[in-house]
Order: sequence, then structure tokens, then C-alpha cells
Amino acid sequence: MIQILISGAMALLFSLFGTRVLIKILLTRGYGQIIRDDGPSSHHIKHGTPTMGGAILIAAALIGYLSAHALTQNAFTVSAVLVIGLVIALGLLGFVDDWLKVAKQNSLGLTGKQKLLGQAAVAAIFGVLGVRFADATSLTPISYYLSGVRETTLYLGPVVAVVWIVIMVMSASNGVNLADGLDGLATGAAVMVFLAFILIGVWEFGQGCAINASPGCYQVRDPLDLAVLAAALAGSCTGFLWWNASPAKIFMGDTGSLALGGALAGLAATLRVELLLIPLGGLFVIITMSVVIQTLYFKISGGKRVFKMAPLQHHFELLGWGEVTIVIRFWIIGGLSVALGLGLFYAQWVVK
Repeated sequence: MIQILISGAMALLFSLFGTRVLIKILLTRGYGQIIRDDGPSSHHIKHGTPTMGGAILIAAALIGYLSAHALTQNAFTVSAVLVIGLVIALGLLGFVDDWLKVAKQNSLGLTGKQKLLGQAAVAAIFGVLGVRFADATSLTPISYYLSGVRETTLYLGPVVAVVWIVIMVMSASNGVNLADGLDGLATGAAVMVFLAFILIGVWEFGQGCAINASPGCYQVRDPLDLAVLAAALAGSCTGFLWWNASPAKIFMGDTGSLALGGALAGLAATLRVELLLIPLGGLFVIITMSVVIQTLYFKISGGKRVFKMAPLQHHFELLGWGEVTIVIRFWIIGGLSVALGLGLFYAQWVVK
């Protein structure tokens, strides 16, 4: 378990101090956020705030994870490496989007179609590789069976399993991206979900069939190492939040939001709690659904809107709520969602 502490601590320290250095570099080079004209007018003062901070999030998480293994001499696992690959690939996709915005000096980076196709391609590769690399007990990082609070008996098969992973990754990645509209909102909410994954990974390891071959034990490939990776991601986000909290000195950009969403989906898939990601990431689900509802109602009603603006956090901004008030209240919702998810996970174990 010392690995988890080392991983989180090293990621936290690197993110905390590395972000400060990155802010200075970005300010010197003039790589600032471009604010959309159709957004809330209060956001115009954020124009020029350094962006692409997601690069330090990814780097810090990677350093935390690698440091923990270097100091404990434990081997890397296929499951964690695959999730790391997913995070880096989505981060690179987001970086291209952020870079185009900065280079063109407008809010138009990659087109929506280009971004979705990129996410789908990365997720498909992750899914295809995830159902390979069986260990001595024939366990692969990702299962062909659908999982809720644990793996179920519903067999998806090779094709549907990969398609399902693509849907998961794209949904989570875009969900975090949509939530990243107010200072610290997405970062703080992500920390809570990553902390939940640490608890889930440790529990699955302790109650795993390899250690405790009892009825209802967990058949998961590398739960403890995934908990180490979740700790690195939680530490990285926490250090970044110091600078990203209102008033933000830096934004994560799509570089960070796409990567963090991918990390959430990747951990849920490899820990085999896929559907549990819905309650755990309840805040991201609510924000995403506000966009879906707004878009569908706008088309059906011929131009009418349910919310003053979507995503949901901007609706409350236009109602006159302060940014910090919205973020704190949304964090409360995020915390309650995580508590619900962990409650469902533990309740299933109790009544098994």
C-alpha cells in the first residue's frame, strides 16, 4: 500500500510546483485562453489566462506512478500501462485542439467531427488491446462481460465489447470537457472520483480471488496497481487545483479534460465497474445531459431553450449565481454522487 502513498505524494508535489513553472513559461510565450464571444460576458476577463495546463496534469501523474514503482521495485502491469496510454493519446488530441486555438487566436480548434473521430480511434485501440494480454489465470485487462458494481454474466463478445469501450471513453472524455467551464470545477470533481477508484482498487485486491478465493471474490486483473495509478491522478489534479481554483491562474484546456475523462473511463473498464461510473461521475453525467436536453429541445421546439445556456453551470451564472458558489455547490453534488457510487459498490459486497 506504500506505493499508493508514494504515487499520490510525488504526483501532488510535481503538479503543485511544476504548474507554477508552466504558468510562467506560458505567460512568457503568450499562450493564453481564447474566450468564446457567445459565452457568459463575465468570462471575458479570463482572456489570456494560460491554457494547456493539462500537460502538467499528465506529466505529474506519470511521474507519480513511475516514482512509486522505482522506489518499491514493483513491476508495471499491463492494465495500468494501457490506461496511461489512453490518457496520453487523448491528451495529445486535446493538445492539438488547444494549440490550434492559440495559434489561430480564436476559439476554433479541431472541428467537432475531427475531435470525435480522434477520440473514437484512440478508444477503439484501447479496447482492442484491453481484451488481449491474458495472464496465467486467463484474465485480460478488459473483460468481454459487461460490468456494473462488478463483472456480470452478460457476455458482450469481441465487437460489442470494443464498441462499448468506445462509447464509455467518448462519453466520459466529453463529459469532463463540458464540465471544464468554471475555475476548478472539473478538476475538483475528478479528484473525488479518482479517490473512489483508489478505494475500489484496494478493496478488489484484498477481496480478489487470487488472495481470498471465497464466493463472490473479485476477478480483476491488476486492481492494486490501478489504485496506484488512480492515486497518481488524484495527486496530480489536487496539485493543479491549487492554481486552477478561482481565480484560475491556468486552465487545463482540452489537453487535460479529454485526458482526465479518458482516465475515468479507462479505470472503470479495467477495474470492471463500468456502469458504476455513472453514479460515481454523476456530476459529469448531469452536466452532459443538460447539453443533450438543451440541444434536443432546441431542435424539437423550433428554437426554444430549457436552460438559459448549456452546459448547466452557465445557466446558473446567467441566473446571477457567483462562480465560486456554483463550483462549491456542484462539488457537493459530485461528492454525493461519489458517495452513492461507493455505497452501491459496498452494498453489493454485503448482500452477495
